[in-house]
Amino acid sequence: MASRLLVRCTRLLSRASPQAAVATSSWTNPIAATTVSDGQRAPTWAWVPERPLCNVRNIATNGNTYEVTTTTELEKRVAEATTPEDILQAWEKHKGNGDQAAIAMVKLARLVKGTSDADRLLDPRLQDMMETIKRQVALVWSNTLLSVLRAFWVMNLPPKTPAVASIQTEVLWRVRRLSYKQLAFLVDWGLDRTGSVEVAIMHAAIKQLELRWTEISDARSVCVLISKAEHLSSSLMDRLEDKALELAEGFSAQEIRKLKFNHSQMFERMAGELLPRVPELNPMDVTRCAKSLGFLRWLHVPLFEAFVECYTKTSEKYTTAQVCNLLMTFARLGFQPSKGEQFYGKIHSALEGSLPGLEPFLLVDVLWSLSGTRVESNRLKLLHIATTLHQDHEGSTEADAVLSGLVTDLPPPTSVSNLKASLRDSLLVLVNGRADALRTAVDTVYGWTFDGEVVVNGENEVLDLLTFTSPHRPGGGGEEALPAGSRRLAFVAWDFSNFGWHSKELLGRFTMMRRHLQLAGLIVVEVPYYEWL
Repeated sequence: MASRLLVRCTRLLSRASPQAAVATSSWTNPIAATTVSDGQRAPTWAWVPERPLCNVRNIATNGNTYEVTTTTELEKRVAEATTPEDILQAWEKHKGNGDQAAIAMVKLARLVKGTSDADRLLDPRLQDMMETIKRQVALVWSNTLLSVLRAFWVMNLPPKTPAVASIQTEVLWRVRRLSYKQLAFLVDWGLDRTGSVEVAIMHAAIKQLELRWTEISDARSVCVLISKAEHLSSSLMDRLEDKALELAEGFSAQEIRKLKFNHSQMFERMAGELLPRVPELNPMDVTRCAKSLGFLRWLHVPLFEAFVECYTKTSEKYTTAQVCNLLMTFARLGFQPSKGEQFYGKIHSALEGSLPGLEPFLLVDVLWSLSGTRVESNRLKLLHIATTLHQDHEGSTEADAVLSGLVTDLPPPTSVSNLKASLRDSLLVLVNGRADALRTAVDTVYGWTFDGEVVVNGENEVLDLLTFTSPHRPGGGGEEALPAGSRRLAFVAWDFSNFGWHSKELLGRFTMMRRHLQLAGLIVVEVPYYEWL
């Protein structure tokens, strides 16, 4: 290898320098001496100008020129295509090589938008395009290769299709030569695939990322990979988290939301270093820091107590928007200051004259936060506010009117987690399969839905709950009153997302749910995720 490199360097230097050419004129390169026309010269031989590089005044007028790549008619037609038929017609008329066929296939997949059309797959023009890709897969550039693989997935082509198998084999063969961005693209699109070859490709891509993680230098790739954390090894995740900290300034707001980055040790250290400096922070810094920790579900009690102390001392410097953000953050985390009367006294004074001028959605948020929680739906917020008024101030006609007006239009039920489904199955076993003794996914007039309801008598025997009145349910249930000594049990499953990060304290929303159910006369049986086996 060294001798070949020396031969090539000698040849190039002899051509670039007239003086060196004299010194090497007596030596003949056996490879260069072979008669080969310029048009047949191997592409690995670099073109060297006859004019020395240092001679800038003598500009060659007859020297060799590079061939400029022009856009073919097929590429123009594909770029301008607006329907799948446009692409198929362009291919039928102009044809092309493997790389051009792959580009056309990518555009075709974008236009069909994942629909599976059996007739289109049998179109001879599409079959010819796929056959070209299969035969000339080595000519397809790596970026296009990955894009056409994704296109085949989008078009729901069977893995055993010859063109798909050819592309997958080529990707698996090239995986060591892919850039880290291409590997991240591959992982982002392929981790949910279940085919044997697809799984092998994903394992190879992840292995390459584990070996070459130091090459990663852009925030987007880090964001994409961390979002697939459940498929990555713990060692790679640790290194990606380090990369995220290194590239933190390059993340956009959307990437940060997708990142879902939680690093307990880092948060603890940040809180510890920030705590003695809280008195030095201005209102904007206090609000932004508290709001960020709230979105991360991270409650550091000493730090938030310091925020409260800072606010009570300088409350006159806070704007109405900053006060609202601080209040909503505390409600989200379910944080109750130790000096609550003093803090909320300042809050009430600051908002007393500002409430009429707030936007309606912000006004609802503030009132809901003062009730102790936050949700996404404005209708649910109003319903929970009315519930708090109804339970804390009996006889409030306004609250009763709001409850009766909103309860008829509750939002549809959300998806059921594994914990909730498991709890409901266990409750069905508990009542020996009696459908009349158990309600699941119980909607209430207060805007909450809990997982199971059972009524037992004084001997803890399960009763038929369908015949009894249910004031907490829309419609009121049956007609009979509960027997004396009987109790109504409400089973509630608390998932991981219902708690603060690395905490067993419920977030504000779910604390309010528990309180509302208890005040409605239900015995709340809590089933947290960390106690359910």
